[in-house]
Amino acid sequence: MKTRHVFSTPDVDAAESAVQALRQAGLADDCISLIARHDIENQQIPENQQETSDDFNRGGIKGLLAGGSSGLLVGLVAMAVPPLGLTLAGVAAMTIAGAAVGGWVGMLTGTAEPGAVRRKFDDEIAAGRVLVVVDGDVAALAIADATLLDVGAKPLPFSAPTVVS
Repeated sequence: MKTRHVFSTPDVDAAESAVQALRQAGLADDCISLIARHDIENQQIPENQQETSDDFNRGGIKGLLAGGSSGLLVGLVAMAVPPLGLTLAGVAAMTIAGAAVGGWVGMLTGTAEPGAVRRKFDDEIAAGRVLVVVDGDVAALAIADATLLDVGAKPLPFSAPTVVS
């Protein structure tokens, strides 16, 4: 399992120096990404280094739960009204349909939400700093942490499991 660590650099040049140092230390490009204000990202950071995570999965899970709950509630209410003649199978179908629609809508709205790092360090990003994000196993992160400290990057309080393989 990989873990994510985040460091702050004062500008794009310092971030690029940090990325070069990480590459020289043996970290792969797919383990390193940068996060900055949108104007800085669009003008100065190569697209392959930009952190593009969003809350697609988180939005989908929330949508599944909300939609499934709503479908179950509507199905139970409809079952309580005798003229509708809804059975338990109908309640189950409404629950599944509600979960499917809720999950779909949740995923769509989740893509519009910024990722966890961007949300947590919004003040750093708004101040014009560039965040260096490193995903790796324990050994790789030990090397990355030492390397980034050597080039003057400031560690930020963030350590989370990641699905990046």
